[in-house]
Amino acid sequence: MRTHLLVMSTAAAVALAAPAAADPFLPEFSASNFGTGSANITNSYFPVRLGEVRTYAGSQGESFVMTGVGNGPIIANVRTAKVHDQGYSGSLLIEDTFDYFAQDKSGNVWYFGEDSTAYSYDKNGNLVGTSTAGSWRAGVHGGLPGYIMPTNKSIGFDYYQEFSPNDGAVDEGTTLAVLPRFTIGIGTFSNVVQVLETTALEPKARDIKYYAPGVGLIAEDEDVRSNNKNPRQTFELTNGAASSRPPLEFRKVPGRH
Repeated sequence: MRTHLLVMSTAAAVALAAPAAADPFLPEFSASNFGTGSANITNSYFPVRLGEVRTYAGSQGESFVMTGVGNGPIIANVRTAKVHDQGYSGSLLIEDTFDYFAQDKSGNVWYFGEDSTAYSYDKNGNLVGTSTAGSWRAGVHGGLPGYIMPTNKSIGFDYYQEFSPNDGAVDEGTTLAVLPRFTIGIGTFSNVVQVLETTALEPKARDIKYYAPGVGLIAEDEDVRSNNKNPRQTFELTNGAASSRPPLEFRKVPGRH
């Protein structure tokens, strides 16, 4: 995932650090809960389709592009799907990320980590540095995968999307609402799930994302206030995502990983 905010066995999980009982729900991970089709992500609210390119335009000159690449690496004994996520400020690439997801047998979509590179520029647009600090993987440094899209849509459900404290990756999601209708520039969508994303590492950092069935992410409110309003920037999907396209196929695709 874009970082606006700041090995387990198949049969039995190796004991890794777990959050306190009062923390958000951390799903119990076991590779045995994932089948051979774990990279075939068909969850209606988070489909991953091979070759599908989605562009999101921001209200403050930023944008990001998400592409369904193909199969990702095997992480913690689970085959993942790879999504390429590129963030831009104007024409400058500011973040280049490969995210890794997998779907369990119950239909939950899990987030297994990312390989991310952030780019820094001077005032003239010259590259002055890079950082891979946002990268992490489940099973490394005690990291655990979390839900990126659970099947549980109960209002108020608070869950970890990732849990790798040693890598600074402890984002969580909270289901705020299921909106009957939600309109953006390319159209109106029904039964849209509204998810608040936060992290204990930056208590004031709050993003809200909107997911439509059959499509996935359609909009984002970045850096909202404590009342979940007045975002610093909004993003909207600008090219229609065709829900009729086949889901991501499990095949070898040349690439970085």
